[in-house]
Amino acid sequence: MSNIKLFESKQIRSVWNESDQKWYFSVQDVVQLLTDTADVKDYIKKMKKRDSELNSNWGTICPLVEMIAADGRKRKVQAAQAQGLLRIIQSIPSPKAEPFKLWLAQVGSDRLDEIENPELAAQRTRELYKAKGYPDDWIEKRMRSIAIREELTEEWKNRGVKKQLEYAILTAEISKATFGLTPTEYKKIKGLKSQNLRDHMSDLELIFSMLGEASTTEIVKTQNPKGFIENKKAARQGGKVAGNARKELEQRTGKKVVTGENYLPESTKIRQLRRGEK
Repeated sequence: MSNIKLFESKQIRSVWNESDQKWYFSVQDVVQLLTDTADVKDYIKKMKKRDSELNSNWGTICPLVEMIAADGRKRKVQAAQAQGLLRIIQSIPSPKAEPFKLWLAQVGSDRLDEIENPELAAQRTRELYKAKGYPDDWIEKRMRSIAIREELTEEWKNRGVKKQLEYAILTAEISKATFGLTPTEYKKIKGLKSQNLRDHMSDLELIFSMLGEASTTEIVKTQNPKGFIENKKAARQGGKVAGNARKELEQRTGKKVVTGENYLPESTKIRQLRRGEK
């Protein structure tokens, strides 16, 4: 969530670059927001054509930066830092330009504040969920799940798990043992594509997800596994603890923990239902 910014309740993908201490924002997201165009790629193409100076410096202003793409995978997209975006805005006649400039300056200021006081980042994440319509009790569970996840990944990092792919595989092992589903399979049940799975979990789903990862963390601390293979075994063990608890609850209530319910906007749900009918 910290890499998604909201301007007038619309999402802008972003990445914080530690080397130059600056935010990079998805150019397509910004142009779409300022213009409300139906074809953002075509708009950018025409914009570059009418602004030769911008076009000649486009590669420098908008380097390729890895972000989460529309299909949920990490891909390199054209991104720009604040200075580059201000240059692009010069070529976009939009009443939102001035408010967006102020917002851009505030985002940069907020990040500096968060570096000095990390608690501010957590508070702003809460505010972001609140703005998207999530209930308070769910938000608190989600924030706790983020903290548990961060503790687990720190333990993995300290024990030789370094690659992003390895983190994904270990996470999938916990999920399979907890819910009987990989994250990809889980997202299909909920009708999700690029969205974050945990942002669409129910209270119980979040609780069991936390239990799986918290159990794994405790097992890792106790057994001190080294490297990817040993941590994979620990991930299965931790997930199994949560999986057994889930199965017992389902047996006693007669209800499945995993559901197709999600927090997608109604307009998105309707579009997906229509596609499913074809």
